[in-house]
Formats: sequence, structure tokens, C-alpha cells
Amino acid sequence: MSLPSINLYNQLAKHKLFKKSVNFKLDRIKLVLKKLGNPEKKLKNVINIIGSDGKYSLLTSLKYFLEADNRASSAYISPSLIDIKERFWVGNRYLTHSEIKKTIKIIERQEVPLTIFEALTVIFLINASLRNNEFNLIEAGALFAKDSTNVFDFPLIQAVVNINKQHLNFLKKKTLNEVIFQKVGFLSNFTKIYVGKQKKKTLTKIKHYLKKNNSEKIYSNQWKLLKINNFYYYKDKETKIKLNSKYIHSEGLLENLCMAIKISLDLKINKKIIEKTVPQIKFPGRVQYLNKGKIKKMINKNEKIILDGAHSLVAAKNLAKYLKTIKGPKYAIWGMIKNKEPFKFIKQFKGVFEEVVTVPASNKENSISNYLLMNSAKKNNLSVSSAKNVDQAIKYISSKQKKTIVILGSLYLVGSVLDNN
Repeated sequence: MSLPSINLYNQLAKHKLFKKSVNFKLDRIKLVLKKLGNPEKKLKNVINIIGSDGKYSLLTSLKYFLEADNRASSAYISPSLIDIKERFWVGNRYLTHSEIKKTIKIIERQEVPLTIFEALTVIFLINASLRNNEFNLIEAGALFAKDSTNVFDFPLIQAVVNINKQHLNFLKKKTLNEVIFQKVGFLSNFTKIYVGKQKKKTLTKIKHYLKKNNSEKIYSNQWKLLKINNFYYYKDKETKIKLNSKYIHSEGLLENLCMAIKISLDLKINKKIIEKTVPQIKFPGRVQYLNKGKIKKMINKNEKIILDGAHSLVAAKNLAKYLKTIKGPKYAIWGMIKNKEPFKFIKQFKGVFEEVVTVPASNKENSISNYLLMNSAKKNNLSVSSAKNVDQAIKYISSKQKKTIVILGSLYLVGSVLDNN
């Protein structure tokens, strides 16, 4: 994070009203919102985005399409890559640090203890309610049943991306079934629910929990991602759109783009607008090629650097599948934060990387140690070494040999690379 952003986040983290711990209850945020005159009720056309993997890419794609159609949107995004203000999009810009500080003071005056995520949600809701934008895109946190983003009575759309075991650590019952229940068992009635591509068993459970929900349900069998002669296409019964993008590489991201296209078409956004917009869409820190900056200058001209904040098993599989299409040797710079599954994660890259170099993902408190990461790699028969930081790792890996260097495992790691680049 940039220095002002770090200071702002630390201000929240150290504040006596805001707790770093995770505590899933809705009573605190509902009390604050009531005291503030319920700003969430002023938001038009709310689109809740729920799931384990793909929330950001779906939200970002929708934001691009809506704005290309001159429909102003606000967006609440989590987490930020570099600066805390990236969480708060309000029509044509991010909130400024000054606006965030002013909003924190408003929340302070309510004198209700909140978690940091709840405080961040309230910051967004207050500012979005002042904008009167036509759409409001809201990315949910780890779960949804008692998530601070679950405060809207009648959202326009609830979009469910891929659900997997990523958030088991937040649950007493540590099963995929419980994750699915927490994410879709509490969706609103009388709305429109889109369900993206899922594993067969997961989809069966989702349909079970949505059986009594009287919303209109649109499942991913109503559209698909096609690959024809090395080109990707969106396809449904009526429409076919070429996904002409030099920025979006993995099939997982393309699946989320297709879901966004389906929703956008249903919102009556013209096919031609979508076709013109697709080449502009970027997902920073998600299979992102680094083409300039300090770190790019550190490597040889024959080398490429890819950044990917993938930290779940599903994201790892999608990234590994893409990397296998790239010719030549590949090296990894790998860091992860705690509460992740390093052994299962790095297992997906067996046969992909020549060598893995482990680094801290963020501060020592939140990072999985180099020792544990190295053990996970060794147990998967991967060649592994460690470095104090990314710069040291790049100096160790870089040579005149043509290769691809992949920095992966954490959005915090990728964000720090982009911030220092």
C-alpha cells in the first residue's frame, strides 16, 4: 500500500471502535445504518456479487460494460491491491483519502463497535448514497449469511460466482456444504439470481438451497465459453461475441467475463457496446504481465514477469492450465498469507515450474513462513529455495536464459510488487 493508504488502514486497525477480528453478525452494522438514516436504502439497482473465486473479475467486467453504456455505477471492492481507496468507486473515480477520513469521523460519532470490514462497508454505503448512481455493485466478503454486505432488502440482481472450500476457516462446520449454505442459503427473494459455472456437486447443492427461493434463477447452462481455433467466444441461444482481449488470459477469468456479458445483455446493453468494451477490460493482479517499471528493468530482455494473486485451489488450477500453454522454462516467486492451504496450492504446479522461490507475502504476522512454504514445495517434489523479498528472488532467478517468472500466491504480495514497481 502507498504510505497514505497504510496510515489510513492503520488508523482503522488501531481505532478503539474497529476490531481486526472477524465476527459475523448483522446487528452492529444495522444499528449504525439505522442511526445514519439507512443510507443503504437510497442505493438504486444493487447487484450483490457472492462466492469464493471470481467476484472481482465479474464486478470489474460489469462496471466496464455499464459505464460504456453511460450508466453510472458505484462499486464496493475487496480487497484493495495498492491503496485503500480502490475499495470505493463512486461513478467516475475512487474516493479520496480526505473523503474516507471525513466518513470515518461520521462513523465514530455513532459510537457502535464494528469490525474493520463493517467499517469499510459503511464508508462505501454513506458515500454511494450521496451519488445517486444508476447501479451499485457490491462485492461480498468471506460469507454472505451474516456478511456486512447483506443489508439490502431487494437487490436487483444477486450473482453467484464459483463456490469452493476457500472460506472454511470462518465456519464451525468445516464442510463445503456449509460454505454453500452460508453463501446462497440466505439470498433475497423476489430478485434475479445468476449462478456461474460450478462443479456438478456444488451446483446440485446450490439448486437445493435455492429451491424455496422464489427469485428468477439463471444458471450457467444458459450461456457458455467457447474456444474455436485458439480464439474464445461468449455464446448463448441468440448471441455470439468474440472475446478479443490481450489482457485476459486464464479460462477462469474468461468464464467470469462471460457471466458479466450475460447479465449485461439482460440489462439491455447493446451487443456492439460489449464487443467494443471487451478489449479494454483489465484485471490488475490477475494473470497480469508486467511490462514496465523498476522490476521489469531488473530482468533480462528475454524474460517475462506475470503477476497473479491466485491463492485458492481453483485459482491455482486455472493459472497452472494457462502457464502450461506458455513455451519455455518458468520460475515462481511464491508467498501466501495465513489460513490458506500451501501444500494443496503448490501441488497444482508440479511439472510447471523449474524452481520455486519462497518470499513473505506481507508482514511477518500475516505471512506463512518461508520454512513452511519450502516444506510444502519439497513434499510435492518441487525444486525450492527462499529469499527475504521479491527483489532478492528476482536477482537470484534472472539470467540471460529465456524464461517466464511468475509472482503468485497472494493479492497482498502482488499489490506490494505493483506499489513498489
